[in-house]
Amino acid sequence: MLTQDRRREAADRLLAAELDRAPIAPLTETFDGIDVVDAYEIQLVNISRRLTAGAVVHGHKVGLSSKAMQEMMGVDEPDYGHLLDDMALREDVPVQADRYCYPRIEVEVGFVLGADLPGHGCTEADVLAATARVVPSLELIDSRIRDWRIGLADTIADNASSAGYVIGEGVSPEGLDLTGIVATLRRDGEVVAQGRSDAVLGNPVTSVAWLARKVAGFGVRLRAGHVILPGSCTRAIDVAAGQTFTADFTGLGSVSLTFK
Repeated sequence: MLTQDRRREAADRLLAAELDRAPIAPLTETFDGIDVVDAYEIQLVNISRRLTAGAVVHGHKVGLSSKAMQEMMGVDEPDYGHLLDDMALREDVPVQADRYCYPRIEVEVGFVLGADLPGHGCTEADVLAATARVVPSLELIDSRIRDWRIGLADTIADNASSAGYVIGEGVSPEGLDLTGIVATLRRDGEVVAQGRSDAVLGNPVTSVAWLARKVAGFGVRLRAGHVILPGSCTRAIDVAAGQTFTADFTGLGSVSLTFK
């Protein structure tokens, strides 16, 4: 475990890497003894800085939600990060690709909450009852760690490698088979990835319930109006300037992002 000074030093390095678009060596190589608790505390240092500067929490994202990714990282549960208002992207406004270090796109079945979720003991039924809309979404992920050479503590400290997100209008969850949604991602019209919503812990609702329980341990609640991204249905796809990505979801509609 790191001292508070070492945690702040790690947070400083990640912040500078993001601002300067100058990726750094893995924290797991440069901060001996760093663990998951350290990593979440480092994440919170930089989130607190952004909130102090005027940003607002819009929700949370879940990472490592597939068994394959968990096995690769040697863990048995997902991780999470924060979604802030300054991370919200728009379909009608092209995104500057060179604002990021190594941008990639992930395809997610998102949730917009219409009511607060309970914390400890939150169930899938609670999630469905509190969900106002299930929405098509794209998450823009990025790593401030050089060449995406990340361990578990690296991605957690780096806000679960999150950078931005966009959501579509979506539909009510009532009557929707949330385990059978097929998502197809196209880049400039060509299919580059496809997956199903049950790739996310077997059911994306399960991921949201896990998140509500997990953050409750830090005194955090998932609130009405929050956007929750439960994890990707597909592999992540690299992004470059001049590309347009469109994700189509059965029963949900579509959502797009263009990069310049």
